[in-house]
Amino acid sequence: MTTRIAIFASGSGSNFQAITDACQKGLLDATPALLVCDKPGAFVVERATTADIPYFAFAPKSYKTKEEFEEHILLELKRYEVDFIVLAGYMRLIGPTLLNAFKGKIVNIHPSILPAFPGLDAVGQALKYGVKLTGVTIHFVDEGMDTGPIIAQQAIEIGQDDTRETVEKKIHEVEHSFYPKTLQQLFSIKGEAAIR
Repeated sequence: MTTRIAIFASGSGSNFQAITDACQKGLLDATPALLVCDKPGAFVVERATTADIPYFAFAPKSYKTKEEFEEHILLELKRYEVDFIVLAGYMRLIGPTLLNAFKGKIVNIHPSILPAFPGLDAVGQALKYGVKLTGVTIHFVDEGMDTGPIIAQQAIEIGQDDTRETVEKKIHEVEHSFYPKTLQQLFSIKGEAAIR
């Protein structure tokens, strides 16, 4: 049975696009059932509309607490029968409400080789420290900032002529194929476990 996923994003949604494209091409055995976005004006909402994928865009400030908006998200996830949450540039920590409801079923992608350079501006952090390698990490989400169990990593070299723009371009190129491929492996393993 195909895994029904909700993709959480806050920005332009290039990883959202890569994942939905992979689903359409049959490279990822999943159904993008819902986009969840915490910035109603973000370009990713336009991408979802174009792809005919339902979306829930909300303004966190219009809720009294994080718990309140996560409860609302949970209702939407149930409504669209979502099995799994995929974070793709969602710039908020996931709280207990969603963590408890989707235990072991939330993954994130981060632009560094964790545990190095967690949190915001991982590329800027890597360049500041002058490291020769950075990369991409896909990990399960827990209550910490990029601290959940690591699923897969891919390294990227930083050359002496690289700039923030060229490093970000390299990272995006890796992310757009690496994320769908890793999700496919994850879902096929979970599928086999369910059959057993």
